[in-house]
Amino acid sequence: MRIRKLNGKSNAIGKNIKKYRELRHLTQRQLSDKIALLGIDIYHSDISLIENEKLLLKDFEIVAFCKVLDITYEQIFENATNIFD
Repeated sequence: MRIRKLNGKSNAIGKNIKKYRELRHLTQRQLSDKIALLGIDIYHSDISLIENEKLLLKDFEIVAFCKVLDITYEQIFENATNIFD
């Protein structure tokens, strides 16, 4: 399977996930535990890779992040077009 990247990044929302996780005072492990309650296995080490834009996300994972962090799709994608800069 080929890993796809744009400008060396695998996702455009990792920084926003980190921002909202920190605003909610959650550790990466706490966030992964909350997502696991939705039936999605994302390890805390994966959260680090996501936040550093090194791991590709599936659409249902993005929905889970929004639900757990209590944010909108607009919030998770804010400034996402900066990936083209």
